[in-house]
Amino acid sequence: MRKINLILLGAPGAGKGTQAEIISEKYGIPAISTGAIIREEIASGSELGAMVKSCTESGQLVPDEVVIGIIKGRLAKSDCENGFILDGFPRTVPQAEALRDLGVEITDVISIEVEDEDIMDRMSGRRVCKVCGATFHTKFKPSPAGEMCPCGEPLVRRADDEPETVRNRLKIYHEQTEPIKSFYEKMGLLKIVHGQEKLEDTTALTAAALEA
Repeated sequence: MRKINLILLGAPGAGKGTQAEIISEKYGIPAISTGAIIREEIASGSELGAMVKSCTESGQLVPDEVVIGIIKGRLAKSDCENGFILDGFPRTVPQAEALRDLGVEITDVISIEVEDEDIMDRMSGRRVCKVCGATFHTKFKPSPAGEMCPCGEPLVRRADDEPETVRNRLKIYHEQTEPIKSFYEKMGLLKIVHGQEKLEDTTALTAAALEA
C-alpha cells in the first residue's frame, strides 16, 4: 500500500472532518484537525488560547505563524511516519508554501465542494457536547437523546456555527483558501469531489479520488 500524505480542502461544514475520520480508520493513519487542536488550546485557558478564541468567534483565521508551529510539532510525532491526513490546514497560500518549505511531502489533495446555501443549512443544525466532544446534527445526525447528548449533558451550537459567523467564514474561505486549489493543481495533486446529500455517496467519491 502506498504512503498517503493527504490534504483535505473544502469550506467550513463541507464534511472534511467526517471524511478524514473514515480515511484515517481505513488506512490506519492519523487525521490531524487544526480545528480540534485549536479548540483544545482555547479550552486550556492559556494566553494563546484567548487570542485564538477571539479569532475563531469572529470568523477570522488564526495567524499563520501560530498554526504552522502547531502543525510542525504535530507532524514530527511518530504516528505520522506512515502517512497522515491534514484537515483544516493549509488555509492560505502562504501556509501551503510554508508546508512545502518545511520539506513535507504531500501525495494527494482532495477538495470537497459544497454550495454555500447547503453549508449554511448544515452548520446551523450542528450541535456539540462541551463535555465529551460528541457532534450531532438536528437533521442529518440527531442525538438519540433529543436536545441532550447521550452522556447526559446538553447539546449546544458552537459560537463559530452562528449564521453570521458562518457567512463570514465562507467569505474568508472563498477569498483566502480557495486560491490554494490552483497552487496544488499546478503541482498535479488536486482532485475535486462534489459533496453529496448522503454521507456514503460522498465517501465513495472520496475513496475513488484517493485511489485514482
